[in-house]
Amino acid sequence: MKNLTYAEALREAMAEEMEKDSSVFIMGEDVGVFGGCFGVTGDLVQRFGEDRVRDTPITETAIVGGAVGAAMTGSRPIAELMFASFMGVAMDEVFNQAAKMCYMTGGQAKVPMVLRTPVGGGIGAAAQHSVCNESWVVGIPGLKVVLPSTPADAKGLLKSAIRDDNPVIFFEHKVLYETKGEVPEEDYTIPLGKADIKREGDDATIIATGMFVRKALEAADQLAKEGIELEVIDPRSLVPLDKETILASVDKTGRAIIATEETKRGSFASEVAAVISEEGLYSLEAPILRVCSEDTPVPFSTVLEQAYLPSTEDIITAVKSSL
Repeated sequence: MKNLTYAEALREAMAEEMEKDSSVFIMGEDVGVFGGCFGVTGDLVQRFGEDRVRDTPITETAIVGGAVGAAMTGSRPIAELMFASFMGVAMDEVFNQAAKMCYMTGGQAKVPMVLRTPVGGGIGAAAQHSVCNESWVVGIPGLKVVLPSTPADAKGLLKSAIRDDNPVIFFEHKVLYETKGEVPEEDYTIPLGKADIKREGDDATIIATGMFVRKALEAADQLAKEGIELEVIDPRSLVPLDKETILASVDKTGRAIIATEETKRGSFASEVAAVISEEGLYSLEAPILRVCSEDTPVPFSTVLEQAYLPSTEDIITAVKSSL
């Protein structure tokens, strides 16, 4: 094992796949000499050249549309959008082109592309640069959606996403970029659609995504001192969703708390709650609870932003309410 930051793990995944497959290339704003807005692409332009690490104009429509076209004609592009909020500019390319092309051509045209983009608040980046918009794409048939929480997961899932013949939306929480963790030395992948049990417990199940996996684990550590043992499930892949692991955990504990940074209304958390209520209702000993952000734009003020974002204490409160 080696110790890497989340950003380093992503960069290593891209470099390894680019070395193995000449059809893999990167495109996006400032991904070249600048090394990416958050430094993820780093020195890849020096290693692979400007043909394979391509700086683009400031136009999300062209970035995603170009990636769709390149993918349909034999390449495996990794397109980077500087912030997930900007996906709205290119939503036609995401929703009507990338997601539907394989279906509309009867499988004759595949779109093996990855759209990488950072999500989340916590750094004072204000409303237009801090959104968690997983729910925008989770409901679009034809897309796969990934949100890793650790460096090891980030690397293994990105390698799988690059190799996948379907378009993959790959969300990266910007607060996690500098967090460190152990990453295997050898080449490995993590299959899309396989959740991970980050901590085992018998009293309640927490299903958490992205940055909130860390907060769920913090809550589990604190509650363990009171004799309450939480099971923490990280879906990792939102689409396809590993329902079996989630339902088995809820069946064991009888309680489900879903913790995500997105706003509650119309959220991925709501989708997980619906799955549990439809397929695991008789396992429940208490109502399903959601711990999400307030249904408002993300504030710029640090004080307001911290009030907007759910905390470890909010998760603890929800668990005790369920118990």
